[in-house]
Amino acid sequence: MVTRTVDLRSDTVTKPSESMRVAMAKAEVDDDVLGHDPTAFRLETEMARITGKEAALFVPSGTMGNLISVLVHCDVRGSEVILGDNSHIHIYENGGISTIGGVHPRTVKNNKDGTMDIDLIEAAIRDPRMAICYPITRLICLENTHANTGGRCLPVEYIDKVGELAKKHGLKLHIDGARIFNASVALGVPVHRLVQAADSVSVCLSKGLGAPVGTAIVGSKDFIARAKRLRKTLGGGMRQVGVLCAAALVALKENVGKLDGDHKKAKTLAEGLSKIKGLKADVTSVETNIVYFDILEGANITTQKLRKNLEEHGILVMPESSTRVRLVVHYQISASDVQYTLSCIQQAVTGVPAENGGTKIFQQAVTEVPAENGGNVACDMLGLNLIDLTVPVSDYYSIVPFFLGLFVVSCTT
Repeated sequence: MVTRTVDLRSDTVTKPSESMRVAMAKAEVDDDVLGHDPTAFRLETEMARITGKEAALFVPSGTMGNLISVLVHCDVRGSEVILGDNSHIHIYENGGISTIGGVHPRTVKNNKDGTMDIDLIEAAIRDPRMAICYPITRLICLENTHANTGGRCLPVEYIDKVGELAKKHGLKLHIDGARIFNASVALGVPVHRLVQAADSVSVCLSKGLGAPVGTAIVGSKDFIARAKRLRKTLGGGMRQVGVLCAAALVALKENVGKLDGDHKKAKTLAEGLSKIKGLKADVTSVETNIVYFDILEGANITTQKLRKNLEEHGILVMPESSTRVRLVVHYQISASDVQYTLSCIQQAVTGVPAENGGTKIFQQAVTEVPAENGGNVACDMLGLNLIDLTVPVSDYYSIVPFFLGLFVVSCTT
C-alpha cells in the first residue's frame, strides 16, 4: 500500500500550509470589485513595493495576468507582440492574445537559456512606414524564469538590453515573471532590479511561492487602472478576495526563503538522474526548480509506462512527450522525497535498486537522519544491519511500521 505521495508534476500542486489556512480564516475582507478589500490592498501594496513599481493588481491566474498586460499595451486590434517561440504565453495560454485581443504574435527563436538574440528581436520589429501591409509592433515579452528551457534565468544585463531596445523603438516591455522570485534567488539579484526595465510584470503567487491561488500584475498607476477594467471585462473581478490574498501574503513572508533549498534539491535530482543508465539529464542547465530528463533510445520503458510505474509508488510526474519527462520541485518536497524518487526511477528504468538496495533511502525516510550521521542507530540497537537488507524499494514503506514496532519494544524492555 502506498503510504506517501511525492507530487513532482508542478509547483502549482502545493497544498495551503497551516499558517495560510489560519490567515485565510481570519482575513479581513470587503468587496474588492468596489476597491474596498483591505487584505487585497495590503497584498497589492506589498507586491508593488517588492517589484519597485507604482501599483499592483491581484488577478485569478497567470494566464489572465499575461492576457490583461498584453491587451493594455496592445489596445488597438491588429497590434503585434514579439515573444519567444517556446514561451508560455505563446504555447500554453490558449492563444488568448489573438482570440480575445486581436493581437498578432511574432515569434523569435528561444535559445537554450531562454533568451532571444537581441539582433533577431530588433529584426522582428515592423517598419512603421509599411503599416499599410504589416501589423504595428507595440510590445516585447520576456519570460523569467523560462519554463520550457528548464527554469533558466534571464540575467539582469540581458533584460536591461531588451529594455533599451524597446525604448529605442517606442515599444513596451512585459515580463512573464511567473517564477521571478526563483530567478531572483538563483541570480542573487533583487526582484525590483530584475524587472527595472519592464513596463509591466506578471508574478505568479501559486507556483514557486506556494500560495493556493492568484497572480499579481504590476506597473504604473495608469497601467493598473486600465488593467483593472480589463480584469472586470474578463470576469476576474472577485468580491471578498482577501481570503485568497491572505494566503499569498503568508507565502511572501514564509516561502521566498525556501526557494534556494528547492533549487538545491532540483540539482540533486538532476545529478541522480544523470547517473541512471538509459536516461539523460543536463545537470548544468538546472538553475532553479525545474528538471527535464530524456529516456534514451534502447531503454526498455516509455514515459507513460514510467509515469504509471511511479504512480504505483506514490510519485506523480508529468511526461512532456514520448521520451521526455518534467519534474518540478517545491517547498513541500523533502530531501528524502528526492532520494526515494531517484530510487524508484532507477528500479523502474533499469530493474536494479539503488546502491545498497535503497537502504539509505529507507533509513533516511524513517529517521530523517542520513546514514553517515548515525541513521543506523535504531537498527543497530536491534542487532540489524541495513546494508544486509534486500527489501525491494516498493516494499520499504509497508515494513516501516514493523521496524518502528520492534524499536518501541526494544526501548521499553
